[in-house]
Amino acid sequence: MSHESHMDPTTVVVEMRDIVKKFGSFTANDHINLKVHKGEVHAILGENGAGKSTLMNVLCGLYRPTSGQIFLKGKEVNISSPKYASDLGIGMVHQHFMLIPPFTVTENIILGVEPVRGLVVDVKKARDRVMELSERYSMKVDPDAKIQDISVGMQQRVEILKVLYRGAEVLILDEPTASLTPQEIDGLMEIIQNLTADGKSVILITHKLKEITASSDYCTIIRQGRYIDTVKVSDVSENQLASMMVGRDVKFTVDKKEQEPGDLVLDVRDLHAKDYRGVEILKGFNIQVHAGEIVGLAGVDGNGQTELVEILSGLKKADSGSVKMHGQEIVNHTPKQIFEAGLSSIPADRQKYGLILDFSIENNMVLQHFEEEPYSHKGMLNKKAIHDHATGLMDKFDVRPRGAEAHPAGTLSGGNQQKVIIAREVTNDKDLLIAVNPTRGLDVGAIEFVHKYLVEQRDKGRAVLLVSFELDEIMSLSDRIEVIFNGKINGSVSGKDADEKELGFMMAGGRKE
Repeated sequence: MSHESHMDPTTVVVEMRDIVKKFGSFTANDHINLKVHKGEVHAILGENGAGKSTLMNVLCGLYRPTSGQIFLKGKEVNISSPKYASDLGIGMVHQHFMLIPPFTVTENIILGVEPVRGLVVDVKKARDRVMELSERYSMKVDPDAKIQDISVGMQQRVEILKVLYRGAEVLILDEPTASLTPQEIDGLMEIIQNLTADGKSVILITHKLKEITASSDYCTIIRQGRYIDTVKVSDVSENQLASMMVGRDVKFTVDKKEQEPGDLVLDVRDLHAKDYRGVEILKGFNIQVHAGEIVGLAGVDGNGQTELVEILSGLKKADSGSVKMHGQEIVNHTPKQIFEAGLSSIPADRQKYGLILDFSIENNMVLQHFEEEPYSHKGMLNKKAIHDHATGLMDKFDVRPRGAEAHPAGTLSGGNQQKVIIAREVTNDKDLLIAVNPTRGLDVGAIEFVHKYLVEQRDKGRAVLLVSFELDEIMSLSDRIEVIFNGKINGSVSGKDADEKELGFMMAGGRKE
């Protein structure tokens, strides 16, 4: 899929030289160098918290570097604000989108740079320009839809169109596939190719190795804030990239021994429910999970997984059907009652349901237990017990930076936020753990770690329901795989016999013979 024909190795569009960025005494970027040419895809690879986003926030004017220089087409520039970066032709699409939900696609794209005729915004002119850009780069969007009604994939295309509308020549995409389905990822790769074919340069912040080998010409590796190397992607293997990124060899397979499942823990029968539009989405859904087994629920996003997990955790009501934990009916109970019945969960949206971002990390670690001993006594919080508990968990679960227990959870990188949730939920010691895309946005080192803990839960005789869009993850962890399609189970296979093609076929609605 190489497109070196568009690349012009003689034109360096962006050069970052010896960039240092400190936050107080913490050095996030320690003398990093980067050179990006016209028409190339340049990946920036590193673990969570390695300093990738910080470096790009310096390039797009959100942060000022502590020291170092930035050159655009050979000329030194001082990027003092995001608006100035945008004027220079640098645009960034952030990992968590910055769109206004009740506004339309067009309104979001032109926000702040509205074309005016007299005193009136010329919406027709803007809409035509949006359509022209979306056709030119084959990015299908509905210019009149409200953001709150469109898929994550389309929201991302809106963000890309927003920077193109402002004339970006260099596009920075931060973890662009973290929340996309496999089909949307293919679409994004096509868009990236169309952009570079048109002479744009794309900088891709990622820790997904497959993506780099599929799309990038060059890759710069950063580890713990330091520059490691820049390599030509066609010259290296995924394993080499992984070990440069983590600083050690990484195992891509999961160690787990065979074991017989025990008692039935979760029993879901004939569940019916509607989605947010009032359309039926679970249409007689059944699933059973026993103690000591990992059941993987595979499927393309939008087939009812979200609604199922919301019903299981008490965030949404089912129309009919039964959900039993150890034979006790818990359907449509409150989240607290369900938690007390023995269910803990790693939610899909860590910022919305997993953490209270303004609370300290240590308080997030005891969210469900702060009223209990030793964390409180007669209504008074025991700060020391909470602090000691958090320090222990942060060490055990490798949450970085250490010593940040009292900082708000929102200051951590996405991957470290995920580790805080996993540390909390795994140590809740409940009979059933529901893990929804538990490694979304994590790097290979952290993925290995999370997988180890999920298997450990299973080995301790807990029941684990893994809901994930990553087929590799489902296949390597599950003892049994159930495929959801159109609100029902469309087929079941044992984990050790699973085949990617067969699962893909069932995920698209094909029936197993």
